[in-house]
Amino acid sequence: MTSGALFIVTAPSGAGKTSLVRELVKDDDSLCISVSHTTRPRREGERDGVDYFFVDRDEFQRKLAEGAFLEHAEVYGHYYGTSHEWVRRQREQGLDIILEIDWQGAEQVRKLDPTACSIFILPPSVETLRQRLETRALDDEKTIDRRMRQAQREIAQGEKSDYRVVNDEFERALADIRAIIRSRRHKSKKRLG
Repeated sequence: MTSGALFIVTAPSGAGKTSLVRELVKDDDSLCISVSHTTRPRREGERDGVDYFFVDRDEFQRKLAEGAFLEHAEVYGHYYGTSHEWVRRQREQGLDIILEIDWQGAEQVRKLDPTACSIFILPPSVETLRQRLETRALDDEKTIDRRMRQAQREIAQGEKSDYRVVNDEFERALADIRAIIRSRRHKSKKRLG
């Protein structure tokens, strides 16, 4: 049986990562988004088991101690982790998986699976990034300032990715990521065949 590929998509908060990833899977039945475990509170409209597996800190720590996570990170005071078992089951079904994770998790996955393809989404500018964070109205000014400081560190880490895509125009960024995925799939088929 063919095992699906791993695509790691990382970006600073507000760069458009989630919107791009959700659009990618809409018309590609062989591509799915990994569902991470998190200790952060559920936002309005989010569903357990669909957007995240929402767990408390004790349960997360227990799973971490059991080695249940492919990757994990603490981001803004909340824990996030991707289940080894969940990823394995999807890949065994031949599905390619997008891991929508932060740079810390991306480094962990690349060490465990050097064939994973990493894509970093860049905002067109830091000014645009701030505007996007303010427009989505999820955070107060203090949190936005913290996210902007973190974004500078994340952008520096993005240099380690296989590919960097600037999300200055949504459809173009989407087309660029689709081209990367097609190219990686083609390379994988050539290696197998």
